[in-house]
Amino acid sequence: MNPELSVVIPARNEAGNLPVLFDEIRRALDGRLPFEIVCVDDGSDDGTPAELRELKGRSDDLRVIRHGQSCGQSTAVLSGVRAARGRLIATLDGDGQNDPADIPALLDAWDQAREQSRPLLIIGHRTARHDTWLRRLSSRIANSVRGWLLGDRTPDSGCGLKVFRRADYLNLPYFDHMHRFTPALILRDGGRVESVAVGHRARREGKSKYGLHNRLWVGIVDLFGVRWLMRRSRRPNDVQELE
Repeated sequence: MNPELSVVIPARNEAGNLPVLFDEIRRALDGRLPFEIVCVDDGSDDGTPAELRELKGRSDDLRVIRHGQSCGQSTAVLSGVRAARGRLIATLDGDGQNDPADIPALLDAWDQAREQSRPLLIIGHRTARHDTWLRRLSSRIANSVRGWLLGDRTPDSGCGLKVFRRADYLNLPYFDHMHRFTPALILRDGGRVESVAVGHRARREGKSKYGLHNRLWVGIVDLFGVRWLMRRSRRPNDVQELE
């Protein structure tokens, strides 16, 4: 029987973080609904591949997808969603800074929204960031500018904790770094976005893959590209099939 929920985790060089993260996911979702964990190894060159092989060998609920070379977080998420068997997808980052204990709150918000006829995204809002002051400042500025230009109504569009339908995500236009703009892309498709307050934790192992140079400048280019996409979206209001 296919799972109802697929938890998709993009990971690159996260050896030491993943075993704990997987166990936390299982505790958070135990008894809630049938689920699977889909971890996408995005070309790791540390101990992550060996660790995942060992974990998969003793875990019935874990599936591992591997990129031969790093393709970036957005591509890793897309690979995981494509491979997922669940109708519903939950995503979180592989570094352990997102707390799996928050997934049930996002699922509760999903159940309360009860959107059937249009896309729906439930996204976390990290209210207390455990990052450097520079990352917190750059994120605050980026979210303010993004909200002003795109009107995505999301205080923290970069949060890795998200819940959405698999089919809705696969209908979105794909481009590198699209994971930062999922709320705007859902709205572009006529959908709805809800934010839920979630926790945020310090890294256990490894170091961040993102710095100011690969967040700010690339984000500016992508921002105007997404604005272009949104301005050219056309959705019919009344679609009928003639009898």
